[in-house]
Amino acid sequence: MKEESKIEFESFVKHMPKVELHLHIEGTLEPEMLLRFAQRNEINLPYKDIESARSAYQFKDLQSFLNVYYLGASVLREELDFYELTKAYLQRCKQQGIMHTEIFFDPQTHLSHGIALDVVMGGIRSALAEAECEWGISSALILCFERDRDAESTVSLLHDAMKIGGIAGIGLDSAELGNPPRKFQEVFQRAKNLGLHRVAHAGEEGPPEYIWEALNLLKVERIDHGVRCLEDSGLVERLLEERIPLTVCPFSNVELKVFPDLESHNLGKMIDAGLHVTINSDDPAYFGGYLNENIISTVNCLERDINDIILLQKNAIEASFCTTEKKKQMFSALENYVDGFLS
Repeated sequence: MKEESKIEFESFVKHMPKVELHLHIEGTLEPEMLLRFAQRNEINLPYKDIESARSAYQFKDLQSFLNVYYLGASVLREELDFYELTKAYLQRCKQQGIMHTEIFFDPQTHLSHGIALDVVMGGIRSALAEAECEWGISSALILCFERDRDAESTVSLLHDAMKIGGIAGIGLDSAELGNPPRKFQEVFQRAKNLGLHRVAHAGEEGPPEYIWEALNLLKVERIDHGVRCLEDSGLVERLLEERIPLTVCPFSNVELKVFPDLESHNLGKMIDAGLHVTINSDDPAYFGGYLNENIISTVNCLERDINDIILLQKNAIEASFCTTEKKKQMFSALENYVDGFLS
């Protein structure tokens, strides 16, 4: 790509109205904030400065990442911490042109540290409300259950969260291998009965069978990651027939060794197969980039073009848990931007 075209392309992405559907709020904990919270809450970490903290953000697989991720989450203790963490991410949304974001949070991690659920949710929800009022950034909050924990407590946790209010749905994350979706069938059925949206991480490190289970047993509406779906032609047919969204996170997949590099990522093949794919940043503080960086680098490395970027954002709007009216507004904002940029 010529330098002039590259600059124009990057400008197009940076200012385009966007939607993000796969973002763990604990995964936005930048090293500077990690150390600041640790000092404020008197938490001892093995990192003594920014460089040592940043050097720890290197991973060989999903589990090695989770070890660092959960250690980082241990510095989040007060409602102010959750508020500041969330507001900092939303400030980046403002800078990156993200008009709507759907945010995961992991309450079980914080409950295990003795942090009350209303403290966690109170801080996050305050920041979300402020961002919508101040910057017009809409959001949805998704409570994730950690699949490597016991499933027995999830129903009571869901009940507690519903009493507090403010969640749009539930999800399933953490260590995938050896933790099939079927473990969580009961709580997902409860959530469905309550009218909540349902998503699940599946087919990242785990096999295509986990995607089948998430669809058939958990009745999910979106698959988070799902990159291994191409290994099963019958599964691809199912995803196409039901137009199931896949929230793909390229930087994450490379950092966790699902693919050796961005050039090897199968996102392009997923687009060409007609799958309902989107690009997201997952845990951007740990994986080296937020939404714009994921889009720009991935599209460049896979030699895709502006039409693919537009398609991915249309997919994201359609796959969001927004009202029909809100989706119309977001489609209109995107179309007006594209027309103005390309005219």
